[in-house]
Amino acid sequence: MPMKVGNLPFFEGVDEAIHDSFMVNAVSSAQDGLRDRKISATVGDKALGDWEDWRSAGEEIRSHTLNNLDYYLKQLSDNFAARGGHVYFAETAEEARNYIKKVCKEKNAKHVVKAKSMVTEEISLNEALESEGCEVLETDLAEFILQVDHDQPSHIVVPSVHKNRQQIRDAFKKLGYEGSDDPKELAGFARKTLRKKFLEADVGITGCNFAIADSGSICLVTNEGNANMVTAFPETQITVMGMERIVPSWKELDVVVSLLCRSSVGQKLTTYVTDITPEPDQKAVDSPKDYHLVIVDAGRSNALGTEFQPALHCIRCAACINVCPVYRHIGGHAYGSIYPGPIGAVLSPILGGYEQYGKLPYASSLCAACTEACPVKIPLHKLLIRHRQKYVEGGGHPPVMEKVAMKGFGIGASSPKLFKIGIKSAPIMLKPLVHHGSITKGPGPLKPWTHGRDLPAPSKENFRKWFKNHKHQETTAIQDKGTGESL
Repeated sequence: MPMKVGNLPFFEGVDEAIHDSFMVNAVSSAQDGLRDRKISATVGDKALGDWEDWRSAGEEIRSHTLNNLDYYLKQLSDNFAARGGHVYFAETAEEARNYIKKVCKEKNAKHVVKAKSMVTEEISLNEALESEGCEVLETDLAEFILQVDHDQPSHIVVPSVHKNRQQIRDAFKKLGYEGSDDPKELAGFARKTLRKKFLEADVGITGCNFAIADSGSICLVTNEGNANMVTAFPETQITVMGMERIVPSWKELDVVVSLLCRSSVGQKLTTYVTDITPEPDQKAVDSPKDYHLVIVDAGRSNALGTEFQPALHCIRCAACINVCPVYRHIGGHAYGSIYPGPIGAVLSPILGGYEQYGKLPYASSLCAACTEACPVKIPLHKLLIRHRQKYVEGGGHPPVMEKVAMKGFGIGASSPKLFKIGIKSAPIMLKPLVHHGSITKGPGPLKPWTHGRDLPAPSKENFRKWFKNHKHQETTAIQDKGTGESL
């Protein structure tokens, strides 16, 4: 199933993830490093100017582009086609897969090399091509590791963040590797293995960081040279892009690339920012002779013109993921979607529906750190709340015990007399569950909470009682002071 990661229901996946101590430690360490580098490259870079001004510019660019998406997509399509490229609009993931399979079949392609691409993961492209007899090779180092180990990405920018070098060494042993777990040695083996595959490739496939509408160009932002080789060696090139990944011109590209590089990996600029444009005369030696652009909807239009349209502003920097306390404890696979973290919890229900991904918006503390970190100011925490509301309104009701508890609380909280009784009785009613001042194993709605943390026991001295005593002491002190002065 497109977008789907793993087969476990959401809460079962969470339970499994939080007990994977290595994964949790690896994710926490990666989060800290990426977040610190991002802060240094944004608010810590005085030469950049005011980072908030850059964010506002990014938000304005993305908002303008999405509000005029039909115009810019047509402009991109016309300019790309005018230069000899082929454009295909895919309404569904299946249409995108079928078109790409058709191109590969026409080219009699047996060997396909790919650069890192989230949208091709989203539409399950590899499996579709392999079913047609194509050998598909991921050439991004992290994606190559996951492919060899039959694993899936757990992060948008750092796909193999959940693996250590010993695990990578064990994965490479499947290819005959006999070396150590030294990173240089591992990278050298991958480079040697991949180099040969580039030369054999019939078709190269990439994603698209941004498409430039007024020139019909594609921009790839990478830190490895593999994407350049994917686009230079095979004579047939296919770029797969989500339909929202577009900017009007090179001027806007300059802004969003700066936002992306600094927000994702804390760099002023990544090692490679590669722009590719079809060559009408086909004389260039380092560009494809047959270039196809597949523009994918696959549910994105569900957000257009709605309150969820800002989710399509996303530039896939993963800054929201790198500050999310929930992702920190459960990693990426627990979300069950190729898009994890706060943006995944917002985007997945839009693309895949509430039946499959309706619980993801609950994977948030609503602390709004994600919104603060987003370089294009997507109001992620507000969209998560709205998703929850729509999920419940659509029949995705919470558990019965939770509904009963919330209804009871509503009745009690609306009556001052009942509320006062409830406050007085809470310490007595919950006493059997209290151990050393905390509730560690709560029943019903308290169970998910106490499964991961302790719930402080209600105090016998509640606020009303404390306030009454405080006012009494204050009044007594004033009276005593007045008596003393009169004497």
